[in-house]
Amino acid sequence: MSNTVDAEQVLADEYEHTPVPQHARHPLFSMVMVWAGFPMIITGAMTGSILVLGMGFTRAVTAMVIGNLIMLGYVAALGHLGARSGENFALIASRVFGHKGYVAASGLLSTLLLGWYAVQTGITGALISGTYGLDYVVMTIAAGILYIAVTFIGVKGLHWIGMVSVPLFVVLGLFVAFHAASTTTFDAIVSYAGNNGTATMAMGVGLTVVLALFIDAGTVTADFNRWAQTPKQSFIATFSAFPVANLVAMLVGGLMTAALAVPNANPFGTDNMFGYMNGLQIGWLSALAFAFLYINLGSVCSHCLYNAATGWSRILGSKMRLMTVVLGVIGIAVAATNVWAFFIQWLSLLGILVPPIGTIILVDQYLTRGAAGVERAFRPAPFVAWAIGSAFAFVVEFYMPGLSTALSSGIVAAIAYLVVGRITVRSAQPA
Repeated sequence: MSNTVDAEQVLADEYEHTPVPQHARHPLFSMVMVWAGFPMIITGAMTGSILVLGMGFTRAVTAMVIGNLIMLGYVAALGHLGARSGENFALIASRVFGHKGYVAASGLLSTLLLGWYAVQTGITGALISGTYGLDYVVMTIAAGILYIAVTFIGVKGLHWIGMVSVPLFVVLGLFVAFHAASTTTFDAIVSYAGNNGTATMAMGVGLTVVLALFIDAGTVTADFNRWAQTPKQSFIATFSAFPVANLVAMLVGGLMTAALAVPNANPFGTDNMFGYMNGLQIGWLSALAFAFLYINLGSVCSHCLYNAATGWSRILGSKMRLMTVVLGVIGIAVAATNVWAFFIQWLSLLGILVPPIGTIILVDQYLTRGAAGVERAFRPAPFVAWAIGSAFAFVVEFYMPGLSTALSSGIVAAIAYLVVGRITVRSAQPA
């Protein structure tokens, strides 16, 4: 009997198809652990390194700060919708895109998040394989199975892995940052101009890199924030991620890169905090780094898989835990193909396709229709605006490379939705 009760407490209802009732909501500390454990990851540190290599230290830090503040506003506003209604992203999107049309938005985001799970799982296997000489495929499969197990528990699993991952990153991240900084001077770090003394990345591109890193999960933030007891707690939890956790991770990587000033550094090889710890050739630190990598990237992977499973379970009328296993196996198979090598291209794609979905929902829920119920199976206005925003971002990508595709697509889509929505309303009125 006690075993049954314990299992029910651990594997609680995930409310895939209904709002989370108030009695099932989680306390603030749990929400903070869920959110802080998401972006405070080695991949964030790698991204910080990429920005510093391409922009120089001071310009990169500027992009990090601005991008994270934009993410705070974007994610907090979408998270508020989830905390207020208790609904996940798919349920909210059904009000905006239609109770059948939402499948396009939710299905795309859930699939992209599955791809993100595959990318991060592949990075885990690649770093372990490259550092310790172990088989890439075996290490990737081991990582994927571990991450499926955490996700299977549900949102409580995200809380538990965050409780381990966050303090580990804080301690090890600060150690790496300060140890690397001790090898040079403060002035040398601040004046670092980029890889081989050349800044090649425009501010707009840097902002896209910052935004795109979590724009997909940030858009489906209601999957997490629906568990918050109040909208205020939802905001605090979001703040713990953007700017706090995400900025800390990026600064660790950026500071290390500027301090070491390695020519032609490769953040996806050994020029990252994981490689730095192993490079010190301290036995216990190398062993800790091994465990840390699996736990840390396990945090982001389980979050992404949770989002993907929640979205597809709603679309297919299934259960989150069943979809976790099915999608997790698919993600492992994709990860084994070295998909992580397309990291930058992946961020570019996310910056073009994803922001319009979020900004259209924000305009719809805050400025136009509010909490109106599902009116139609398919609402064309948001799809037209989505297409316009993404098309404009493609133009920016190829003809205005100094601008941010993520900001461009989101802003243009929001404006387009306002305009198309008004035209639709007027045309529907009797003459």
